Amino acid sequence: MKLTKKPANISAVKKFSISFSSPPLESDKGIPFLSQNRQFQWTNTGNVILPVIPAYGATALKQKDYRVYWDDAIAEKIPYQKWFNRLLKRKPKIIFIESKTPVIKKHWQIINHIKKFLPRSIVVLMGDHVTALPKESFLNSKVDYVITGGDYDFMMINLVEHLVHKTKLEPGFYYRSKTQKNYSSKVLNTGKFALKHHNLDTLPIIDRKLTKWKLYGQENTNFKYKPGAYIMSGRDCWWGRCTFCSWTTTYPAGTFRTFSVTHTIKEIENLVSLGVREIFDDSGSLPIGPWLTELCHQLIQRGLHKKVVIGCNMRFAALSQEQYNLMRQAGFRFVLYGLESSNQKTLDFIHKNTKVADARKSLIMAKKAGLEPHLTIMIGYPWESKQNAYKTLNEAKSLFRDGLADSMQATILIPYPGTPLYQQCLDNDWLLTTDWDDFDMRQPVMKSPFTDEEIKKIIRELFHGVLTPKFLIKKIFSIRNFDDVKFLFTYTVKYLKKLRDFS
Repeated sequence: MKLTKKPANISAVKKFSISFSSPPLESDKGIPFLSQNRQFQWTNTGNVILPVIPAYGATALKQKDYRVYWDDAIAEKIPYQKWFNRLLKRKPKIIFIESKTPVIKKHWQIINHIKKFLPRSIVVLMGDHVTALPKESFLNSKVDYVITGGDYDFMMINLVEHLVHKTKLEPGFYYRSKTQKNYSSKVLNTGKFALKHHNLDTLPIIDRKLTKWKLYGQENTNFKYKPGAYIMSGRDCWWGRCTFCSWTTTYPAGTFRTFSVTHTIKEIENLVSLGVREIFDDSGSLPIGPWLTELCHQLIQRGLHKKVVIGCNMRFAALSQEQYNLMRQAGFRFVLYGLESSNQKTLDFIHKNTKVADARKSLIMAKKAGLEPHLTIMIGYPWESKQNAYKTLNEAKSLFRDGLADSMQATILIPYPGTPLYQQCLDNDWLLTTDWDDFDMRQPVMKSPFTDEEIKKIIRELFHGVLTPKFLIKKIFSIRNFDDVKFLFTYTVKYLKKLRDFS
């Protein structure tokens, strides 16, 4: 059955209101970079990203004639009390909230506040943290359901249909065994979540009006040409084994699936019709092989390469020069790579499945094709020495000095619950704390040769190290139009704001 098919009981459906909520999480640390982000952080850059997977769920339920509220107070930048008053006025039957480790305690408090004033509303948590520790939230809050696994859209639809039409719950749900009033009751579950039976092509393309796409079109440094938008053509990464990645909890290795090229093209055509000028595909790694070749040919044949530019995540050593050239011809601009470390021992230990030399080789090909590479780097590995860390720092500087990268992001390594890295921390007594509030990339939570200040100093050196006179001159000479000027100015401002995150 297609997910877009409408149920027979229209009366029950019309009375069932659904809120996809991102409550305000007010903090002097900045804005919570929460949704569609594998490694959580508070940020001063102002970046916001559409929660792509919940957006599919919201769209499908709207097409089934449910009353759907897209309630992203973080993107709207409204204060808590204003958001809460709006929630009280709407009185939704069910409230879905996506959470992550560093804000789970705040979400527990918010859930308890909601249940105090809206006791009849059903509150549901989802995300990688609750997938790893599903029973924890029942002990600490009055949550009604926990969704495990990464296909929130399919499972949100399944839960609503279960509540309205008594259809069977699929594996992956946790819930209380008794009435909502008894919050000490036993927690039951429907078994281990499964993903492969979810056919992505049964999902409709995202209703961008419903999900207020303009909220997300400007504030994002991944976009040079604005307004921009996010899609996600694969779930999640075709490698899917990096030990630090929080999404290996929700999308384990071997579960990678894609939308068809036809579906992805429809998504892109819809965005172009809205005036979107740049799209970022946030699949953990963009699908490659025949899928990518077909996508590029379709973009060219339909003339979309002249109307929109595209960015994506990619792995080193995944593509040939010919493939990079085809991507550039098809309208790709921005390619994000996880460099992580320039020490082979570390790459092997985190199961990156790449060689140190692969980074430079891939970046040379990407730049030759005319693409703009972005690097992500992590500092604070427990097994690395200070000499190892500075090797990564110096290699990053070298790549920028040689003109092989255009931008970068540096963060502190965090072991999220459910990841192999977190288990290694438990096995080796590496954890400095188990207070989830501290897992926010603002300070190390693992033992290492570095002090807190030394790690932040290296990250600041990484950011400062790329701003060499040679790099700046190249940036200035790369300006071709007013969009380039605006992007360079915006990136510089947000670059300086980013330094505040590690001050």
